[in-house]
Amino acid sequence: MSKQSRKEHRANQVRARMVRIAPRKVRLVADLVRGRSVDESLNILAFTQKRAAPLIAKLVESALHNIEASDQLDWDVDELHVAQIYVDEGPTLRRFKPRAQGRATRINKRTSHITVVLEPR
Repeated sequence: MSKQSRKEHRANQVRARMVRIAPRKVRLVADLVRGRSVDESLNILAFTQKRAAPLIAKLVESALHNIEASDQLDWDVDELHVAQIYVDEGPTLRRFKPRAQGRATRINKRTSHITVVLEPR
């Protein structure tokens, strides 16, 4: 793969890593915008009352600005859609909570890696 094609691939792809929200909660919101146009997905995310909605909206806007600022990509901004959006599980933070009779239980604080890819229709 040449340097130019790798750079093109990176221009329309945005990642947020180590986000402190469980992946299954983010996937609920990611499923709402997958395959939709950028304008439509931003409108959906603006009115979605989930904690992951502003995070994904920020990523979509960031990918959009990366494409606008890119020298190699001359795509029309109005024809872009969310081609791929996927949420992977990041490292789990393990905390312990004291319980009765000297015991302790483990609390898993999960993290997510969110990836958004925009492409023209």
